Amino acid sequence: MKETYELIIRNGDVVLPGEVRKLDVGVRGGKIAALGQDLQAAAATTVMDAEGQYVLPGMIDMHVHFNEPAFGHWEGFRSGSAALAAGGCTCYADMPLNGNPPTVNKAALQLKAEAASGNSAVDYMLWGGLVPGNLGDLEELAAAGVTGFKAFISNPGGEGEGRFREVDDTALYLGMQKIAALGGILALHAESEDITAVLSADAVRSGRTGARDFASSRPAAAELEAVSRALLYSERTGCRLHFVHISTAAAIEMIHAAKGRGLDVTAETCPHYLVLNEDSMERLGPVAKCAPPLRSAQEQKELWKVLAEGRIDLIASDHSPCPPELKLDPGLTFFEAWGGISGAQSSLELMFHEGVHMRGLPVTQVSALLSGRPARRFGLDHRKGSIAPGLDADLVLLNPKASYTLAAGDLLYRHKHSPYTGMTLSCKVTATVCRGKVIYTAEQGVVSADGGEWLQIYSGQQAL
Repeated sequence: MKETYELIIRNGDVVLPGEVRKLDVGVRGGKIAALGQDLQAAAATTVMDAEGQYVLPGMIDMHVHFNEPAFGHWEGFRSGSAALAAGGCTCYADMPLNGNPPTVNKAALQLKAEAASGNSAVDYMLWGGLVPGNLGDLEELAAAGVTGFKAFISNPGGEGEGRFREVDDTALYLGMQKIAALGGILALHAESEDITAVLSADAVRSGRTGARDFASSRPAAAELEAVSRALLYSERTGCRLHFVHISTAAAIEMIHAAKGRGLDVTAETCPHYLVLNEDSMERLGPVAKCAPPLRSAQEQKELWKVLAEGRIDLIASDHSPCPPELKLDPGLTFFEAWGGISGAQSSLELMFHEGVHMRGLPVTQVSALLSGRPARRFGLDHRKGSIAPGLDADLVLLNPKASYTLAAGDLLYRHKHSPYTGMTLSCKVTATVCRGKVIYTAEQGVVSADGGEWLQIYSGQQAL
């Protein structure tokens, strides 16, 4: 009896954990049903020819800001998730800021979930927040299905009384105790507020408000101090930690050493720290502003080194959009401009262009950073992150020879500014499949914009 499939992807170079093999992928019921040679197609089977292309597991982007409720005019679930689909991402985790209200209690989580429902092209998870005064809300958020909790050691910015606020040492320590008791994980923006506030105020007071002045006001020392302090608290509380957007090799080495001491801790970096640097920030202006800031070319080189050595756990975009008037108004100083980079649509292509094509890293290693390792860290690996029978058919076709120059018109964000526009990339996502459904093709664009599901999976229990 012949097997029946709804979709067969033929003749692709299928990127499996640790190897690449020329295989067909058969999909049935939204799951990967078979991997093999010459799978037989029935009359009703959709067949996609992937000859000459990689077939990859969909990217899992654990760090995006879609800003709903109330700030969908910055970026909402519909536009943001469409951009992710076009970039080969099939699952993401939305951060608890900059929506209003921020996701720091169950009622706010419900508003976030309602904004996302029916408006996401791909599957998603939702982070809860740890802020001063919400210890009593953490258990309800965990029970409601947040993937974990996010906190800032430095001021996250924003306006108004309802904004997301940074934690002081007391709130951080007590929060980590509570999260440890709940078996959860804390994602942490690690920059010392004491250091950055003093240096920033001095720079502005002295009229030093350019790109390099901004970078100097948030030095590597601020990241290292905050990472060191958080690791100490993790050791004392037993709280699992995930450091977001680490920008320095020294911080990665510190985190790696803590793993060696038995701490359950991981770290991500972002494509912008690997592709752009201080020179880019000065040349491009505030469109390349982020916190922590872009670092020197030498620091970037060292970050690539620790990545190649396997010390970085995963790659995430930290997509943090805003309207152009908050970013590109020539009347704003660099310090006044919004500090976030729009880049989620380009993450996978950037990493393959720069990591595989330019630097010769194994395709399997880059794929693991984008898919397999985030799935394992955050409890998704029973469903996503790899190409294997029984897992969700979250698949991406990437043409490694389809060179193109990224134009603003290619971007599906609500506001089409990005530091990557004008960059020539040596590869292109040609199709994205989420749970067996083709949701994007390069020819047609996003063909399914509302089929994503909320994965209410609380903080996977696995260490990397």
